[in-house]
Amino acid sequence: MKYAVITGTSKGLGASIAKQLMEASVHVIGLARGKNQELQNADLPGSYKHYQVDLSDIEQTEATFQSIISFLKEQPVESLQLVQNAALVSPIEQAGKQDIAQLTNHVHVNLLAPMVVTNLWLDAWRDTDLSLVIANVTSGAANRSVYGWNAYGSTKAGLDRYTNTVALEQETLGTGHKIFLFDPSIMDTDMQGEIRSADPSQFVDVDQFKNYKTENKLRDTDVVAKVLIDRLLDEASIQNGEYYSVKDIFK
Repeated sequence: MKYAVITGTSKGLGASIAKQLMEASVHVIGLARGKNQELQNADLPGSYKHYQVDLSDIEQTEATFQSIISFLKEQPVESLQLVQNAALVSPIEQAGKQDIAQLTNHVHVNLLAPMVVTNLWLDAWRDTDLSLVIANVTSGAANRSVYGWNAYGSTKAGLDRYTNTVALEQETLGTGHKIFLFDPSIMDTDMQGEIRSADPSQFVDVDQFKNYKTENKLRDTDVVAKVLIDRLLDEASIQNGEYYSVKDIFK
């Protein structure tokens, strides 16, 4: 049986990825702070199993993934993919004016949790014949400085370097595991709404992001998800450590 574990499936891109994998007969394990009743009730070839977790709580995250690993080790798994999609954009604020608790949660969700999960994941399947695939969702903000996004850009840049380094390690070790980055570009999500609600003093480019919405330049999450799904369903095409972007498809 084919399984995929996806973080951030309560809505947005994560929910779209989960649904399309289920349509492709993949059994999905989703994680999020909130439930997704639509996925849980869906009558699709692939099943859906949900775990409620706050990824900013690292102890809770570790315990949850240990439970998932225990569950999967009792299943006839022939293919296993991990999509680390969950992320926070807040705090959107210049350095010197940020809430420390919010900043800590941000770093935990966007960077520390994916590192902890990847570490647990690679260790858990070390003595098996499974060839793992891990997709980490990144952002163009990792490669450019944006006023007010010092936290978001930094954590995404950290995720990019971490992904590239793990890919190098797995390639050198000859494990057959593949890890790559997926950049969804700009989408019509709640995160975009949060960005548009920022004050110009916090985020000087806020009007540009408002224009993305009014000018209908934000892609639907289902469209974006399909780009990633096409890659995930063709594992042979995945290059270890690659940076794969929606912009590769929609020039």
